[in-house]
Amino acid sequence: MTAPSDGTPHLSARDAVAHLTPDLWARANRLLIRKGLAEFAHERLLTPRRLPQDGHYAIRSDDDSTEYRFAARRRALDHWQIDADSITRHREDAELPLDALAFFLELRNSLGLGDAILPVYLEEISSTLSGTAYKLAAGRPGAAELAKSSFQAIETGMTEGHPCFVANNGRLGFGVHEYHAYAPETAAPLRLIWLAAHRDHATFTAGTGLDYDALIRDELPDETRARFTATLTTLGLAPADYYFFPTHPWQWWNKLSVTFAAEVAQQRLVCLGPGDDDYLAQQSIRTFFNTTSPDKHYVKTALSVLNMGFMRGLSASYMEATPAINDWLARLIDTDDTFRAARFSIIRERAAIGYHHRQYEAATATGSPYRKMLAALWRESPVPTLEPGQRLATMASLLHTDDDGGSLAAALIEESGLEPTAWLRRYLDAYLTPVLHSFYAYDLVFMPHGENAILVIEDGAVARVIFKDIAEEIAVMDPDAVLPPAVERIRADVPEDKKLLSVFTDVFDCFFRFLSSTLDDHGVLDEDSFWRTVADCVTDYRSANPHLADKFQQYDLFTDEFALSCLNRLQLRNNQEMVDLQDPAGALQLIGTLRNPIAPYAPAS
Repeated sequence: MTAPSDGTPHLSARDAVAHLTPDLWARANRLLIRKGLAEFAHERLLTPRRLPQDGHYAIRSDDDSTEYRFAARRRALDHWQIDADSITRHREDAELPLDALAFFLELRNSLGLGDAILPVYLEEISSTLSGTAYKLAAGRPGAAELAKSSFQAIETGMTEGHPCFVANNGRLGFGVHEYHAYAPETAAPLRLIWLAAHRDHATFTAGTGLDYDALIRDELPDETRARFTATLTTLGLAPADYYFFPTHPWQWWNKLSVTFAAEVAQQRLVCLGPGDDDYLAQQSIRTFFNTTSPDKHYVKTALSVLNMGFMRGLSASYMEATPAINDWLARLIDTDDTFRAARFSIIRERAAIGYHHRQYEAATATGSPYRKMLAALWRESPVPTLEPGQRLATMASLLHTDDDGGSLAAALIEESGLEPTAWLRRYLDAYLTPVLHSFYAYDLVFMPHGENAILVIEDGAVARVIFKDIAEEIAVMDPDAVLPPAVERIRADVPEDKKLLSVFTDVFDCFFRFLSSTLDDHGVLDEDSFWRTVADCVTDYRSANPHLADKFQQYDLFTDEFALSCLNRLQLRNNQEMVDLQDPAGALQLIGTLRNPIAPYAPAS
């Protein structure tokens, strides 16, 4: 396979689907059904029935004609650890092959899949299965090897997306040739396409100490800037009237060159061609790491592709405040003793640009995908912050297991030489303590899932944690907090009884639940010891901050139970826009409660 400079591969039609073989497809279907059974049971969409054989369960289809049988262990937080190889499908006296699309059709009523959602969801499932088959075919490194690999090798080497969502790699809009070019797991280098946007129709904002000219000088070599400038002058246009900025190749070929044709024809937008730096797509698919110059900024682009409950665009208006929000948060972190002690940091989104298509804006309401087709931002790279002997890994990698069942987290613990509880405590001090301090000291919550956190690894142990993707996914929940006008956007009105769910759901249920189970499965650390260590971290944070005693009492992290917030239910209900980002708390699907696994270890009052 070869690729032109815009990243689109030259593949034969047959080679593009070489990973779609009967064996790989069967394995991908088995893995997805395993995840579906586990997560839908966790979210109480399905209620497995105990079978006489110990540890075995069954689920019956809506019409009661088909039965799925499997072996599972039930763990803390009602986590279903299901043995994929144990799953069988039966109808009358016959055993049937596993088929993920049939699984959703057989259980559509139980899962609440309406007529409008079902076919689109099946398309997302098909795409997710295809991606899994590709990853299974690729002969990826084992977990122990991957654990010692480079930052980007880990980013592209993982085999699972979001641990909770079943349809987590839909990417609707990508053709198979584009999948090979742009999916993170294919690790295909690409060059972003640069545009010139007339300043009358574009808004550029930058953080403190940075302006447009300085940014572009750092991002584009002299010869590239000269080439782009010559493109404009050859057309008789004044370069000073335009901003240069990058866009995703897919967005140019599939959206901008057609949907924004009037802007191109009237030279409000000018295509400058590909840049000269190579980038790799990140797990979030629309963010790119510069592999030519790793010290340079990440670039996040608008991408009108449906993936995991959202069209992955970027709002031109929304981007305007992004640098100011990042600067505000960076100052808060830098001046706080607890954050400094944890060596916690963020990588700031330093600059943003958005293009305003006047007609589409006049024709649509705020939040429309038509307002999110052309914007970009530049985020700091974590690479320059590393000290000798340190390396980077996305936190999502802690959940990675290889084809033979090997665990990346277990490999890091072995490399460190630490006792598992000591390794875990170092990680919790670096990750959980800043999350707790943000909440209790500042009423500030993040979206601290695995893809939004970067681990700094030293000798196999976590030395510190860096958060990213800040401006779109944080909120200040204190209605009386004094915020600068440019930061006001992040204030959120969250009901009192839902505030602590930012920790219980995003951290405990959507990450620790899986990490605990993985370490227990591999005989590294039993789940009681895991949750006791989490409780010790929380207790020590409380002891170190007695001035926050009232907040600890008001928001008790040792409460006996907390509400179960269901992510798949959101996607099954509306896979086009599963949450209104202006009111995320209002969209929550709360179904019953979960027993709090740290409650038994509450400190004596």
